[in-house]
Parts: sequence; structure tokens; C-alpha cells
Amino acid sequence: MKTYRYEQNPLITPKDVKPFHEGFDVIGAFNAGVAVYGDEILMLLRVAERPISPDPDLVLAPVFNPDRGAVDLVEIRKDDVRYDFSDPRVIRDVTVTSGFAYLTSLSYIRIARSRDGRHFTVDDQPFVYPSQQLESFGIEDPRVTQIGDTYYIYFSAVSPVGIGESMVSTKDFVSVVHHGMIFGPDNKDVLIFPEKVNGKYYALHRPTVKSIGYPEIWIAESDNLLYWGNHKHLAGLREGMWDSGRIGGGAVPFRTEKGWLELYHGATKEHRYCMGALLLDLDDPSKVIARSGVPVLEPVADYERNGFFGDVVFSCGAIVEGDTVKMYYGVADTSMACAELSLQEILDSLVYL
Repeated sequence: MKTYRYEQNPLITPKDVKPFHEGFDVIGAFNAGVAVYGDEILMLLRVAERPISPDPDLVLAPVFNPDRGAVDLVEIRKDDVRYDFSDPRVIRDVTVTSGFAYLTSLSYIRIARSRDGRHFTVDDQPFVYPSQQLESFGIEDPRVTQIGDTYYIYFSAVSPVGIGESMVSTKDFVSVVHHGMIFGPDNKDVLIFPEKVNGKYYALHRPTVKSIGYPEIWIAESDNLLYWGNHKHLAGLREGMWDSGRIGGGAVPFRTEKGWLELYHGATKEHRYCMGALLLDLDDPSKVIARSGVPVLEPVADYERNGFFGDVVFSCGAIVEGDTVKMYYGVADTSMACAELSLQEILDSLVYL
């Protein structure tokens, strides 16, 4: 399959984003949801900022405090045997069953704007920022679904009680309406279809099971976009393949003549992330018609293989223009890139079930 990566890649890197918090570094500008608004392409960036520690033996964990409307810094010494710092993203408490203690950065959503889809400028201020207790560890990996003149933006809300999916909406990308948490912990990678199917809204989601089961893709339906039910398992892991470790929704599904096409992410057990495709029935999206045997995009470029967390391509949004699929995607949990693929080649590459 022919893949055209933009010469400007990576389109946005951490150095292109000014920190919002004094005394912090931007370590990631990635995993952006994508929207077309007026004559602009908007990337709703996940911006991750990490506090700069004055002591190399001291780690500072940022926690949003809704009572103060500001970020508190928790100090943890690297020689404290209760904590594991091996994953740069997470501080783990080895004395508790969950193993989780804090994140090393705080994420929020910021808008990047472009007229040509290649050259972006980043707004100085956050667009959606943590605002309540269920977002105290940050908000991550937004997706955007346009229905009529309303843009629904939903994202992982992270806090000590788990990761759920919260949603806001806007008509102008200035004012925002908060709708609360639409999928409770532990759940993420939600994708809302851009139109009703047989009178129902549909959404993909990815429960993170801690007992029986695996991190796989489910589908649910709703009458109002807020309350979701009739949950069904949609697609599972495949042993020995590129999506054997975990899978989850990527870009918002879009309609084709053959079915709803969902560009999803899959990872191996070694945490190498690629993008593939699912083809779902137009009249019943809970039915999988076909699936990628091999990835449609995998980390091969240097900026995809090296970064804060390497060997990762992770799309949260795509724009379809005729036969061209413009897939915007996060690279190495660090920056944003874009690649163009042929819609027909994607469809032709699928294995029908």
C-alpha cells in the first residue's frame, strides 16, 4: 500500500508549543482529534506538560486541584523504594495492588490551526482544561465528531479513581458546554459515529478489564449521546499478529459504499503501535465485515520510532477527500504527523470475514 508522509512531518513538536504552566516543560503535543471548521483544519492537541524539578533526585508529580483551580506538585524522591520510575509516563507504587500512584505530566487540549493542513499555528491558551475531580490527573487523546453544526469533543479523563470518557461540545471552538462523563472507568478510546444509524447513535469504546477479558473494541448505542447501552463486543486481539497486545478505536468512523470504515490502533505485546482498519455494516455497525491483515500504517520513520515512547503511530482523526484519506496521527507519544493513503487501497487490502 502506498503511503505518502508529508515532507513537513512532524507537523507539530513540543518545541512548537509554549508551556501554559510556569516552571513546566512541554514534553508532548500529540494524539490530536481533527475537525474542519470554516476554512481551517483544526487539530485538538493533547499537550502534556511536566514540572521541572530543581533536584535531579526529586520527581514532581502534577495534580490538578479543583478547589484551588490550580496544579499541586507532589514531591517523590527517586530513592524511595515504594515507587517504580521505569516507565517515564507513570510513577508506580509497588506496595499496592493497582501499582499506580501518579502521572509524570499533566495533559490538556489546545487547538492548532491550519489552512493547508501542513503548516499549523498553536493557540496560546488551552481550549479544554481539567475542571473537576475526575480530571485531576489530566485529560487525554481527544476525538471530535461533527453532527450538524455541533462538534462533540470527548477525551479520557484521568484521576485517582480511574480513567473514563468525558465529553464537551461547541459550535464555534470558543465557548464550550460540559456534558460530564459518558463512559465510566475504566474506559477510553471512544468514537462516536457522525450520524444516526436506524435511529440510534453508535459509539465504539475500549473497556480496560482487570479480571477476565482483554483490552478490545466494544460498541454501544444511545438515543441522546449521553447515556449508552446495549453494549456488544466488536473486535478482539489476534495472537501472533500486529494487534496481539491491545486494540482500540482511532479515527472517527466514516461512511463508504462498502460500509463504515474505522481506522483503529493495535499494539503488540512489546508495545509497538500500528494503525489498521475495520469495515462495519452500514445498517448494523455491530457487525464486522472485514479487517486488516497487515497494518495500513506502521512506525518506520525516525520520528515515529524515537521519542518519549517510541515505535508508536496513533491516530485520533482523519479527513477524507474523495479517494484520499488524510490521517493525522501522534508519533512516539511526542509529536504530530500526517500521511495520505488511498481509500480504495485500504478497502482492497482488507480480509473479508
